[in-house]
Amino acid sequence: MELERYAGGTGLTAAFVGDVDSLNAAELEERLLKEIEGVTELTVDLKKLEYISSAGLHLLFKMHCLMKKQGSMVIINADDEVMELFVMTGFVRLLNIAVKE
Repeated sequence: MELERYAGGTGLTAAFVGDVDSLNAAELEERLLKEIEGVTELTVDLKKLEYISSAGLHLLFKMHCLMKKQGSMVIINADDEVMELFVMTGFVRLLNIAVKE
């Protein structure tokens, strides 16, 4: 799992690359917590995401809750499989997910 970072002003785009699962979610969370200090707009790009487990979903929800306190978070580029997972788990109602056009 990699995290690609693109910053600009108080905005941050974090691109998840590869798998987000129980083996790496804690490390990714630790990295993200450092990165979001002072950030008011977090964009999570899932274009290069290959797999996400329940640990990854928990991480996304935790980041959403933290960002609600200091700004906002949006998820972009979720493929059909991930969107189906968001719908089945109810996360589609909890998270701000940009719809692909």
